[in-house]
Amino acid sequence: MAAFSDTHCHLYFNSFENDLAAVLQRAKDVGISRILIPGTDLASSRQAVALAEQHSGLYAAVGVHPNDATTWNGETLANLADLARHPRVLAIGEIGLDYYRDFAVPELQRSILEQQLELATRLSKPVVIHSRAALPDLLPRIQEWYAALIRAGSPLAQRPGVFHAFDGTLETARQIIQMNFLIGVGGPITYPNARDRRELVAELPLSSLLLETDAPYLAPQQQRGRRNEPAFIPFIAEKIAELHSLPVNEIAQTTQNNANRLLAWDNLD
Repeated sequence: MAAFSDTHCHLYFNSFENDLAAVLQRAKDVGISRILIPGTDLASSRQAVALAEQHSGLYAAVGVHPNDATTWNGETLANLADLARHPRVLAIGEIGLDYYRDFAVPELQRSILEQQLELATRLSKPVVIHSRAALPDLLPRIQEWYAALIRAGSPLAQRPGVFHAFDGTLETARQIIQMNFLIGVGGPITYPNARDRRELVAELPLSSLLLETDAPYLAPQQQRGRRNEPAFIPFIAEKIAELHSLPVNEIAQTTQNNANRLLAWDNLD
């Protein structure tokens, strides 16, 4: 059986509260060996760490999502830093900018992004980037951050992070890959109206791709209308395999290698 990773899954959401054990067993049954759980605010970051402590194969990222920027206060950064030092916290995220939703003013979003990028630099942990309708502002800032890593000779420059649920252009994707970032690919690649996204993924090298569900959101087409969960990762891998005319096992192995390059989780369990 092919082995997969789900590099973005919010298992602390209430929709998993009553059947988490079954969800994890279904994931295991289809070959999901590791799952990264990114926080979206301080409370969910703590929940992600707790889940990672309780279950083998689960790991956490900690951070404040741009849509939750108004939860930030004078103690948030210090609390995140304490959480981020936990051995099962492998990244800072989910962080970034979101101008599609009007949940926090752009100035506040940019402020907390800046502080969390600095935290990632200080702790040498990669970032999980959320971007929605904000790439013109976000990409230059990430390029500046990456350039600073290069100037400082930081090892983090070799594995700076992932652009989660990327939906930009091929040109932008290539700029992102040039900075050693990875591109997260999820359920939307299977949607009938997602031709542009499929064309993009078909042009990208497999060495730049990660598999992710963003569960409980964005279930693949075969499961539309249902809660998304890690067990649906193979549907995403199958679509990438189809686009690249390769066996699914090769997609699984390459994306596993990519995830380990980013998160260095192979020897942690």
